[in-house]
Formats: sequence, C-alpha cells, structure tokens
Amino acid sequence: MTNLAQHLVDTAGAHGDRPALRMDDTVLTYDEFRDAAAAVAAGLRDRGVRPGDRVGMVLPNVVAFPVVFYGALMAGAAVVPMNPLLKAREVEYYLRDSGARLVVVLDSVADAATEAAATVGVEAVPVGPVDPGAALGGSGRTDAGVAERADEDDAVILYTSGTTGQPKGAELTHANLRGNARTTQETLLEGTPDDVIMGCLPLFHVFGLTCSLNAGVLAGACLTLLPRFDGARALEIVERDRVTVFQGVPTMFAAMLHQPDAGRYDVSSLRLCVSGGSAMPVEVMRGFEEAFGCIVLEGYGLSETSPVASFNHPHAERKPGTIGTPIRGVEMRLVDDEGRDVPEGEVGEIAIRGENVMRGYWQRPEETAKAIPDGWFRTGDLARRDADGYYAIVDRKKEMIIRGGYNVYPREIEEALYEHPAVAEAACIGVPHADLGEEVAAAVALKPGASAEVDELQAWVKERVAAYKYPRHLWLVDSLPKGPTGKILRRAVEVPAEVQA
Repeated sequence: MTNLAQHLVDTAGAHGDRPALRMDDTVLTYDEFRDAAAAVAAGLRDRGVRPGDRVGMVLPNVVAFPVVFYGALMAGAAVVPMNPLLKAREVEYYLRDSGARLVVVLDSVADAATEAAATVGVEAVPVGPVDPGAALGGSGRTDAGVAERADEDDAVILYTSGTTGQPKGAELTHANLRGNARTTQETLLEGTPDDVIMGCLPLFHVFGLTCSLNAGVLAGACLTLLPRFDGARALEIVERDRVTVFQGVPTMFAAMLHQPDAGRYDVSSLRLCVSGGSAMPVEVMRGFEEAFGCIVLEGYGLSETSPVASFNHPHAERKPGTIGTPIRGVEMRLVDDEGRDVPEGEVGEIAIRGENVMRGYWQRPEETAKAIPDGWFRTGDLARRDADGYYAIVDRKKEMIIRGGYNVYPREIEEALYEHPAVAEAACIGVPHADLGEEVAAAVALKPGASAEVDELQAWVKERVAAYKYPRHLWLVDSLPKGPTGKILRRAVEVPAEVQA
C-alpha cells in the first residue's frame, strides 16, 4: 500500500458503519465516505485527470473537503489545497505555478477561484458542501479503485513562502503524509473509533490535514467539522457531539476560554487537546486546562515537515512553553549558520531530518538545495534545547508574521503596497497582539509630492490579499531605515507608541 487514500479504503473495510464525517445534521459513515470519494475519483478521471496531475482545491471545512481530497488521491492526483479567503490573483498564481489541470471550488464562494481559473485557462468545478461527486459527474460510481502511487510521488503540493519571492510549493509525498499521520495517531493522539475529533483547524493547512483528517481516518474516528471558527460555536459542538480530541491554534483556545458563558457548556467528554501553529501563552494553557479539565499538549512543525516534528508527548513530562521532543521517525538538532551543532544551552536554528521532510519545493531545485543543504531541513526557527532534550522556540530567523495561526509574509504585503501609485517604500512587520499573537503592521514612505491617506492604503491592500493579511496598523514615515547596501531593514523600523499600546 503506497497511496495515502488506501487508509480510507482500509478503515471503511474495518469500520464501515461508523460515523466518519459530521457537519451539523449531515453525517457520513466510513462506507459512505469511501463511496463518495470514489465517485469524485471517477468524475476526475472522466475530466482527464491522470496519476501525477495536480488538482486544485478551494474548499473550507465542509464535508466536500475530505471527500474531494481522498477522491483526488484515489485518482492518483496531487492535491493543491488553497485558502478560500484568497483573492483571484493569489489563486491564479497557485494554479499557474503548480500546472493544475482543474480546480474544485465551493459553489457559494466560487467567484475568485473561477475568475482565476478562467485567466489561467483551466476548468473550475463548483461543488456543493456535501456531495461533490454529483457536480463532477461521478455520482453512484464506486468502482474507481485506488491508483498506484510510489512512496516518493507527490500527494500534496502545499504553498508556503519565505520572506522573499513568490510562494513555493512544498512537495509532500505519500510516504511523508502516511508516516506523519501514523506517528501522530499512534504516539500522540492514541485515537480509537470511539473518538470524536473537532475539525476546526483549516483542512487546507497541513496541521488540520494531517492531525485531524488523516490521523482521524487511520483511527476510524469521527471528524466533526466547523467551517468557520467561533469560540461559542466550538463549545456548542464539543457538548453536542461529545468531542474527545480538540485541536487548535492558541487563538482558538483563547477564544473558547474567554467566552463569557464558557462555564455553562458540558465539555467533560474532552480527553486531549493539541495546540500548534504558533506559541501558546503559558497562562492561556493553564487557564484552559483549569477551566475545561483537560490537558493541552503543545507541538511544533512546518508545512515542509508534513507538519509534526516535535511534541510534548502524552506519557512524558509536559513542559509548558516548550515544543517538546522530536517525534518518532524524526531527528532535530540546533545549528549555526555554517551548519555546525551549537553548544548545549545556546541558541541555534532548528534543523530537521526524517520521514516527514518534504521531497523539495516544486520545480525549484535551488530553493530546495538551500533549504535542505545536507539532508537536514533548515526551519528558520531559533531555539534552545534543555538538558532533557526539550526544545523552546526563542525567535524566528525568518521575518514571517504568524497572525492567529495564519502565516503572513511581509514581502507579499509590501508588494501590494508598492502597486499604489503614491508609495515609494514599504516595510511590513509583526507587532505583538494579546489574542492573535501578532498583528500585521506596515510603515510606508510616500513619493515626493504624492499624497495618500492611511485608510486608503489599507483598503488598497485589502482589495489585493486575503482579509487576514492586510495591515491593521499602518503609518506614514519620511523614510525607512536601510542597511549599507540600501536594503530596507524591517527589524529597525520604529513602531509608533500608539501601535505598541
């Protein structure tokens, strides 16, 4: 068995009548999930999708996401998941760069992706939230079978970015995703068919994809979906569906904890909570555990590592404020700029080697060689390791901003600002935020004689990037700090006092 989709077929064979997917009143058993995915695979094949082709997906956390995802894998395609909040020009770039044959989109929010697909010259297939096989023309056909794939074949191309250039597609293979899902399921979640996993982490992001969906399928657990996160709604679903495993980013935990009536919900079914995506404030973790009577395990990973790399393991000492120790099948070390191990207790860049590390960046051999120069993936995250082998993140080498668990890349925001006719220079930085971790901010210098208002510039960016990315804080300056070569120094940008407050 090599194709990741075989996990669904095997689980349906063992637990076919058990619930697999739930979204409010809609429930699919594992048999129904498998058959729906097979119908999608048949429909994709009818549209000319062949093993190795790329299929774009612009779907939120609705039943159609897991169905299309596993259906595309059954057809042998590599999936290119995209955030439904992306604007047309962002989707266009992903489709063009990946060479996607077609893109599947949710019918109620299809405009941007449909516009992008038309520009690129590929088909956009709008589907409903529950039965995507109907729109693809594969309804009632369950004999599609699972396409043979090799371990090193791409299963997912997940777009990510550094601080320079366009986003890059991390090639996650069937072996990468199979291994990471199995290790997550067996050593971290320890799930069973009786578990109900909260599906509020975006499935288009690898944290939700691996730890909620793929690990859940391996366990035979039920995934209960929440398309748009809301703290009160999440608590309602925990109570209604007797959720046993909650996975989220720190802002989700904070939203639930700070619900005014949080105490009225019965959350006694929770046995395990998992946090990742960005560092969880220790006080939020402790407050959540006290309020809801469960333990929170914090872990660490990246798109390029499928994603899980380290974790506070369930049967070992937990150290709040750390990312734990490397998981099974993964090695981690701290290195300096030359790739040498740093002395014990000193800060170094986390380097990772193991079954979870991506094959490379799609069609970018130079970027791949830079990221994995010696078999060890350079994360750009700086950390310390204590005497017990626990890692604690201290800073990011890269200047990426993590806003509420979503990655925001300064260069992308700056480029949008530079498109404004009045803008001469722009620097995008992250500023601390109590609930989101970081908020997006930008300092802008205008061209001589030009004029522009702050809200005008914010609106300009908002029209060009997803809503979570635009700078909530923006201020005008005469000039921006620069280094000896004239490069703008983001780290030297002065943040106004009112923004710091």
